[in-house]
Amino acid sequence: MSNSGGIEKIKGCNVVAMAYPGRGHINSMLNACTLLASKGVPVTFVVTEEWLTLIAPGSGSGSFPNLRFLSIPNVIPSELTRTSDYAGFVEAVYTKMEAPFDHLLDGLEPPATCIIADTLLSWAIAIADRRNIPVAVLWPMAPSLFSLRYHYHLLHAHGHRPLTLENFSERKDEIITYIPGIPAIRLGDLPLLHIGQNQFSKRIEEAFSWVKTKAQFILFSSFYDLQPHVIDTLRGILPIPIYPIGPSIPFMLLQDRVTPSADTFSNGSNNTVDMDYLKWLDSQPKNSVLYVSLGSFLSASATQMHEIAMGLQSSEVRYLWVARGEALNLQEICGEMGLVVPWCDQLRVLCHSSVAGFFTHCGWNSILEVIYSGVPMLTFPLFADQFPNSLLIVEDWKIGLRVKEDIGVENVVGRDKIARVVRRLMDGDEGVLQLRERAKQLQRSCQRAIKKDGSTMTNLHAFIGDLVSLN
Repeated sequence: MSNSGGIEKIKGCNVVAMAYPGRGHINSMLNACTLLASKGVPVTFVVTEEWLTLIAPGSGSGSFPNLRFLSIPNVIPSELTRTSDYAGFVEAVYTKMEAPFDHLLDGLEPPATCIIADTLLSWAIAIADRRNIPVAVLWPMAPSLFSLRYHYHLLHAHGHRPLTLENFSERKDEIITYIPGIPAIRLGDLPLLHIGQNQFSKRIEEAFSWVKTKAQFILFSSFYDLQPHVIDTLRGILPIPIYPIGPSIPFMLLQDRVTPSADTFSNGSNNTVDMDYLKWLDSQPKNSVLYVSLGSFLSASATQMHEIAMGLQSSEVRYLWVARGEALNLQEICGEMGLVVPWCDQLRVLCHSSVAGFFTHCGWNSILEVIYSGVPMLTFPLFADQFPNSLLIVEDWKIGLRVKEDIGVENVVGRDKIARVVRRLMDGDEGVLQLRERAKQLQRSCQRAIKKDGSTMTNLHAFIGDLVSLN
């Protein structure tokens, strides 16, 4: 966001934001903070030292008016630990971040007048409560998943005990019809966190107990028209304001024609990456390229990655694949039709005229970006909320096709099926043409939301009015 002309700072209003230290959570909070800062709200975004080095150096004060970054110590020694010992990482988030964040607030000048906390950080809500600071929670996933988690007790009340990997196959088709705002859904389409009583699931339940009793505002990273029935239903149940201020993606940078560095909005990559992939896209025919990315946290197995590579090669479709550490090895397999890179500016790629589809892991931020760009999806969910997100894409919005249907790393999708689904999307039969038209309809809805008088900006200004009234 350009700082040309200056943006007047709202006096007496000082927001402190704290995100769960995961890529999707950080990016969602960063974009929400940038939007608030662009309207004159002073925001201090607190991140771990690791994330400070990844997002702040490439930002520049001109790109983020009224937004500053402060850090607390890392919860883990390195990012590698996050994937090799995920349970340990989660436990560290809930035991090692609270004290340094609390201490940082002691010396903050000017002091916080409101805390925006990731919904999963129960301790941040508790700190705000102890200090008598109003707190808003940001939900960086689908509103429907918020309703599911908020009403999680209903699963127990109706006898739908958590699944186990052992009984998943026999119970996955049980139908749930009682979650407010959510149409009938199979038990097997709920997030994988419903499988067993793992530690993270318990932490989420604890966080929502704080949301129910202590939060003053709820912010959604979505925009209203994406799930209006869910949001309207929640507004009728919850006694506090709900403001959908999304899509929480870096659309302002795109609109201002600012090309971020590899450090900025790069899903955490701090590699120096040239822009050759954009030149490659420029050289491709219009609507001819499939963009492929399976996210940045959990990768598919080596066997599955090989099958995807062989399937893409067999499809004879042009594609751009972001594969981070595996880029060099996969490029050797993929041949001349594909370009494999370790990083790209995803939103800019999705909006490129040569891109006609997105092979995605169904992360929520990626979904918001592809809806903004207006292209259909091939869904390949790997973890947690990605499974119900795939259901939204394929069944509710009807803007995509499934590639992966069965849960579990051991369920490898073969190259033949991958090639078949890829060719169908890119060749464009009558059904796919309908997907493309619906994707364009959602894109237009998203574009309306972020206009000056759209629902996102209306909600944003209403929230800012609430912040001002707190003074």
